[in-house]
Amino acid sequence: MDRAALAAAAFGGAADAVDEAAAAHLGINRTDLRLLGIVQLEGPRSAGQLSIAAGLSPAATTEAVQRLVGRGYLAREVDPGDRRRALITMGPDVTGVLEQIYGPVAQEGAKMLREYTDEELALITAFLERGRTFQEEQAARIRRQIAESAAPS
Repeated sequence: MDRAALAAAAFGGAADAVDEAAAAHLGINRTDLRLLGIVQLEGPRSAGQLSIAAGLSPAATTEAVQRLVGRGYLAREVDPGDRRRALITMGPDVTGVLEQIYGPVAQEGAKMLREYTDEELALITAFLERGRTFQEEQAARIRRQIAESAAPS
């Protein structure tokens, strides 16, 4: 069990190093990279939806989106379902760069995963999904502690 826990922590650290290198390559910070990832994986979002998905304040989200729009990494488009609302979408300048950075990661990762049986993949997937939920819960717990300690007594 200890070995598995250490391996999971090391895996998280290694994934973090990849994202740190990607952010440096793009000339952005990690929060900005997280926003790019959300829009890339989940599709166009309103600023409010993006704020919630990233766990950022609306002001911080707006500031980050402005930086990313300025670099051409994100774009603001009119929501076809509600013309009063803007959607944050992937910018024209970023898709190729993200493919250049993360394409080899995806290809090599897929190659590694093909080495496992369907049963092993089901176990790995279940572990990762439960681990993600666990990590999100822990992040929320820590944020609550911060908010509680900052609240006036």
